[in-house]
Amino acid sequence: MGLFSELLLLPLAPVRGVVWVAEKIEEQVDHQMNDPGVIRAQIDDLDAQHERGEISAEERDAQQDELLARLTGRESGGGGPT
Repeated sequence: MGLFSELLLLPLAPVRGVVWVAEKIEEQVDHQMNDPGVIRAQIDDLDAQHERGEISAEERDAQQDELLARLTGRESGGGGPT
C-alpha cells in the first residue's frame, strides 16, 4: 500500500518540496530572532552606532528595549491573542 500511495501523491511532490523549504526558512528565522548570542551582538552594534553618532540615544534605547524583550521571551508591541 505504501508504493501505491506514493504513486498517487507523486504529483504533490513539488508542493511538499516547497513546504519543506518554507519550514527550513522558518526554523532559521526563528533561530536568528531568538538566539541570545545574535541578540547580544545586535545590542552591541546599537551601542557602537550610538557612539559613532549614527543613531540617537532614544533610538538606541527603544531598539534595545525590543531586543531585551525578545531575549527575555516577551513579545513587544501588540496585545495578546484575540
